[in-house]
Amino acid sequence: MDKILVVDDDDAMRGLLKMRLSDTYETIDTGDPVQALGLALQHKPRAILLDLMMPDCSGFELCQSFHNLSYTARIPIFVVSGESAAKYKDYMNSLGAAGYFEKPIDFAKLKARLTTELQSRPTERRAHTRVRMHLIVKLKGSDVGQRSFEQLTTTENVSAGGFLCPLPVNLSDSSSLQVFLSGAGRDQYVGSVRVVRRENEGTPWQRYAFKFIERTSEWILQD
Repeated sequence: MDKILVVDDDDAMRGLLKMRLSDTYETIDTGDPVQALGLALQHKPRAILLDLMMPDCSGFELCQSFHNLSYTARIPIFVVSGESAAKYKDYMNSLGAAGYFEKPIDFAKLKARLTTELQSRPTERRAHTRVRMHLIVKLKGSDVGQRSFEQLTTTENVSAGGFLCPLPVNLSDSSSLQVFLSGAGRDQYVGSVRVVRRENEGTPWQRYAFKFIERTSEWILQD
């Protein structure tokens, strides 16, 4: 059963959401937005239902944090709020929210929207554990227009099998690139990678997930 994380400081609303969704989802809930990130990392929910007006940390801040962290960026966030959609919907979309539902909730519409969203986002299964580690890498290859490029970037999400990083270059899904670790005045070749996923399409710095197709012993993590 898929897990849903509910973040709302209203105990009654959390109870209602849990009851109405229990036939389809396993619900993890918290009234403390500060704990929400930890719960998301621990339970890896398929979706997050998020209130806006909460003490200590607003839903606005939390939505942006979820969207910006590589570990939670792909989890769809649905705002469930007593605040007017006309007032905040566009702004929340810009922060990464996938949908907006006003209270009192139309549960039929909420369930339908969850089903549609989760079916379009298959569960991500990773063969390697990802580690938060800051690295400077240089990528060499050709863009979607077959123009050669050489670009320095950084990653803070790495594994033995690949890494996630932003890149101001438009790549095709079949692109393969050479990878170098950059530092101490020299570049160390560590292998070649291919694109397996892209995020933030249409922005100046798209974020790409790369998987090694060839890897040397110089890569920072090994199997």
